[in-house]
Amino acid sequence: MPAVTADTLTLPRIAGPQAAETERTVKAVTTGPRGYEGEGFPVTRAFAGVPAADLDPFIHMDQLGEVEYAPGEPRGTDWHPHRGFETVTYMIDGRFQHQDSHGGGGVIENGATQWMTAGSGILHIETPPAELVESGGTFHGVQLWVNLPRKDKFLNPRYQNLEGAQVKLLSSADGGALVRVIAGDIAGHEGPGATFTPITFAHATIQPGAQLSAPWNPAFNALVYVLSGSGTVGAEGRPITQGQLAVLGRGDRITVAAANAQESHRPALEVLLLGGKPIREPIFQYGPFVMNTKQEIIEALQDFQSGAFGQIPTDGLRPFHGR
Repeated sequence: MPAVTADTLTLPRIAGPQAAETERTVKAVTTGPRGYEGEGFPVTRAFAGVPAADLDPFIHMDQLGEVEYAPGEPRGTDWHPHRGFETVTYMIDGRFQHQDSHGGGGVIENGATQWMTAGSGILHIETPPAELVESGGTFHGVQLWVNLPRKDKFLNPRYQNLEGAQVKLLSSADGGALVRVIAGDIAGHEGPGATFTPITFAHATIQPGAQLSAPWNPAFNALVYVLSGSGTVGAEGRPITQGQLAVLGRGDRITVAAANAQESHRPALEVLLLGGKPIREPIFQYGPFVMNTKQEIIEALQDFQSGAFGQIPTDGLRPFHGR
């Protein structure tokens, strides 16, 4: 799991808990079921079974992989539409190509993030590069859907390419955890992602026996998802392991600790820290469209079918299945 690494002893430290701060406790822990997406790449449905009110402003999250593909096996998605929200694709290990109908695109790999604001409507494709299909290799990432409030659902589409070197790197108070802030703020340190909906999105690597205690905006919800490894979360030290999501209650601090012993092929606890300001508006979702009413979904389908989301470029990417 390469992502972005650094010597934690050289990084700014997140100060430990203060007397007036309240640690968040765990409301629930759920285990994401496995499934397949697009042309058939494996995913873990991280938010399955969690009430929408606990996720708000997030809608959906898939852990992509982790899988070691043989030559000819890598798969992605073909061209498809989106409206009404933002897609965030964080590539931890491996490579993925993106192209959209509004000129955005590029290759994301090893700690980079593709941030696409679908807004009023966009077509895009995500697919492994031809060389990865030919050779096979590791594929591991995350795709997160962030809702937009009613007032922003018809924004002009926007694309942000956030290279791994741009993330803000921090260390836990004990030096045993590396925190990569992709968007939002932790302890006064901001990540590079520009968001319409106020959120925090970070990836932490916590070494065996170490603990991460991070201040958290009390107006935000708080979610901890385990990419790999095992440990505990919350003020009560609730056990949590790979593929599980912890929903936390109110408070202004999150605590996650790694178990002293980890599996040999997963030497540390890898977690995502997620939170945002709830939008608290009605949600009506139909596949890749996330709006407020059924009528708006009908209009989205009509606009897509009429070509209002743009056109696939004549030289646009196509899924590659090898020669």
